Amino acid sequence: MIVEQFFEDYEIGFTRRTFGRTVTEADIVTHAGQTGDFFPHHMDAEWCAQQDFKRRIAHGTLILSMGIGMTAGTINPRSMSYGYDRVRFIRPVFIGDTITVTARITERRDHPKRKSHGVVVEAVQIANQHGEVVLACEHLYLVERRGAAP
Repeated sequence: MIVEQFFEDYEIGFTRRTFGRTVTEADIVTHAGQTGDFFPHHMDAEWCAQQDFKRRIAHGTLILSMGIGMTAGTINPRSMSYGYDRVRFIRPVFIGDTITVTARITERRDHPKRKSHGVVVEAVQIANQHGEVVLACEHLYLVERRGAAP
């Protein structure tokens, strides 16, 4: 779905929530292959059995990617991702866990150099099936101002 929203249209406090997605072994193996991160925490069940968590954990970067992807249900041609701040991997995510995402607009601010755009900050929390936050970050968007020259 395409929804055009200019900088001025974003409302502080607007919140959206996703449906769940269950993390699979295939997700972890695919991510390891894409990134080259084959650390035993993610890949070696026998090694993990001797560690605190007792089982393999998903890559934090996998959960970040999955969670942000889960929020990407609409395309706004006036906006683009500008980066992520304050990314924290709070709790481990295991094979079979189901994650959901809550994203809330927390701030709108001027861009320091581009008068034609502003920055919108969205607080993102990814939770497991128990409602425990496993990852938190701020997703920054660069958003065109209404009436800005192309």
